[in-house]
Amino acid sequence: MLLLRPTTIARKTLRVSTRKFATDAGQLRRTGLYDFHLENKAKMVPFAGYSMPLSYGDVGQGKCRCFCPPQVFLIFILVASHNHVRTDAGLFDVGHMVQSNFRGSTATQFLEWLTPSSLSSLKSYSSTLSVILNENGGIIDDTVITKHADDAFYVVTNAGRRDRDLAWFSQKLEQWNSSDHAKNGPVEMEVLENWGLLALQGPRAASYLQALTSFDLTKLTFGTSAFIPLEGFNLHVARGGYTGEDGFEISIPPSETVEVAKILSKYPVQLTGLGARDSLRLEAGMCLYGNDLDEDTSPVEAGLSWVIGKERKDNGQFIGAEGVREHLKNGPPRRRVGFVVEGAPARQGAKIFSKDEQIGIITSGIPSPTLNKNIAMGFVKNGFHKKGTELEVEVRNRKRQAVVTSMPFVKPNYWRG
Repeated sequence: MLLLRPTTIARKTLRVSTRKFATDAGQLRRTGLYDFHLENKAKMVPFAGYSMPLSYGDVGQGKCRCFCPPQVFLIFILVASHNHVRTDAGLFDVGHMVQSNFRGSTATQFLEWLTPSSLSSLKSYSSTLSVILNENGGIIDDTVITKHADDAFYVVTNAGRRDRDLAWFSQKLEQWNSSDHAKNGPVEMEVLENWGLLALQGPRAASYLQALTSFDLTKLTFGTSAFIPLEGFNLHVARGGYTGEDGFEISIPPSETVEVAKILSKYPVQLTGLGARDSLRLEAGMCLYGNDLDEDTSPVEAGLSWVIGKERKDNGQFIGAEGVREHLKNGPPRRRVGFVVEGAPARQGAKIFSKDEQIGIITSGIPSPTLNKNIAMGFVKNGFHKKGTELEVEVRNRKRQAVVTSMPFVKPNYWRG
């Protein structure tokens, strides 16, 4: 029998997801696993210019014994997928993300010009979250940068920002390579077109992956990577992800993607779609570009000051440094915060009030399947951002109590050794 409370939580989660993912993308791209998704009864939706799986038809069927309408059953699947990742392991296709290699003797300096991160001090085969900034210090995109060597980096950026990012990279590479920086050779970028990227996430992800490789995964801690033998393949595996759980992101050449996906998706690992990915990342307090980040938002406003290298805050020569330093020195005009909201869940665009004054806006919000509470994140005027501050959010033409809450909402479960 389907319990009432999970059904209610799931229905609300689905409504957020379908609105978010149903974008007008024209001719949609496909990842190398498109046919694999259809074979596994995926519900495909447009997302960031791609046709991507929202959910899979068989997930959760063994737990639901009710004769419910198709939409309610789909709702149940989303929550079942979410909970399975929190308690076991799920496999996500994130092959829509843009994977690139940057190589050259001044690759470190080039990427330190594009971002505020301290890449010089980053150890080989270590990763960091970073931000690509425009001239005003606004966020063009958030990115994960992995350093293989001083002259070799692996960079993952968002599919929805593909055209903007690649044009920016191309423009800045041309500018860099035509300057004195290129005396020792140019920096080159290689986009890994059609490469697969799979995310195996959950508390049991490591034990499942360990059964497939001779590499000792206990040595691969959060934020590090290695080339690992896996059932006859040699693949780049990074420990991390977008769920707050322990997990791995595995980069795969186009010809091997389907076979690797089949190997990794054997029971009890469940294929998991975008619906659960969104609720998991929000519980983990992670940003979604286009919702929580944009080019008018600085890393300081977004609560991402920690990606700025300590030694670079005062003297770093990176694009957008002046605007970032202004916010670091004098405080930003607004700040990203988390909320727990009473009553109905707050959606993207909901207005935030202090008494009768609007002081912010919600950027992401869901009923949390893990906490059974309505959680959200948004931006408020500086000064209203302290934990415990009581505000109101307008939901369905009614103001509802919202309390500023620390993020992440759910404690992360990263493997740090």
